[in-house]
Amino acid sequence: MSIQVRNVRKTFGDFVALDDVSVEIPSGSLTALLGPSGGGKSTLLRVVAGLEQPDSGLVEIEGREATRLPAQERGVGFVFQHYAAFKHLSVYRNVAFGLEIRKRPKAEIKKRVTELLELVHLENFADRYPSQLSGGQRQRMALARALAVEPAVLLLDEPFGALDAQVRKELRVWLRNLHDQVHVTTVFVTHDQEEAMEVADSIVVMANGRVEQIGSPDDLYDQPANDFVMSFLGPVTQLAGRLVRPHDLELFTTPDVDTVPAEVQRVTRLGFEVKVDLRIDGRDAWAQVTRGTAEQFGLEAGRTVHVRRAPDRIALPVRSA
Repeated sequence: MSIQVRNVRKTFGDFVALDDVSVEIPSGSLTALLGPSGGGKSTLLRVVAGLEQPDSGLVEIEGREATRLPAQERGVGFVFQHYAAFKHLSVYRNVAFGLEIRKRPKAEIKKRVTELLELVHLENFADRYPSQLSGGQRQRMALARALAVEPAVLLLDEPFGALDAQVRKELRVWLRNLHDQVHVTTVFVTHDQEEAMEVADSIVVMANGRVEQIGSPDDLYDQPANDFVMSFLGPVTQLAGRLVRPHDLELFTTPDVDTVPAEVQRVTRLGFEVKVDLRIDGRDAWAQVTRGTAEQFGLEAGRTVHVRRAPDRIALPVRSA
């Protein structure tokens, strides 16, 4: 089910949450809405879900006008950050809930719930209660419950935001694999750049209620539309008044073409990678090199090196505030 959002505006009093936002989400895709807090991501998701009504603009789901449709008529499954589980119901009953209120036959409910619990690897936890599950297990249960009614669209609002870093990483892989099996058009909100880059087919970068850029993870990283997108998707530093990726800086022990001198301020080893803090023309910068390069150059605080941007690497002018 494809989703089209056209020229949507949404305000809360004097605050403009969405300002003429247009987005097209292809059928069967896994799309991330990425941006800082207050950028409009969750508001856009809630407008698509029917939980908020836009002041103006249009929402279509699979070519069907849905702007004023109530949420229950949109064929949308919604998963919140904090699970919203029914504490007094077992895992099985939580997943079955949507089917039960739709008065589906018991045999159909049993078959569907059993399949979903196997899909989310909770088949051995059917009789437990939410309080007896880990955070990751509760979130998988919530996803199974949303999928039980076979939604046309699955919407996830920071689904892993309440979990610790290691569990989030594990669930990223799980969500990607789950999507590849069920092929439901899925949109998820996140402020975690790594999460969006790792999981999504397409990323919608938002800030201040506007769409800054839409594209694949590779497109956004390699061809950012502006300095905000470049800064938000991956590390950046400055060289000669331009934003560059730290790993795109080349270091030399002697002057070379287009290099500038830099004083090493600090060398920090982070496993295989090494962060080199630099001082260039009175400004702070940093480069990312391999441990082998750091050892080869004998990098240490106080040493002078010569730096340039690697040829054919992206660099954007720094936008003044």
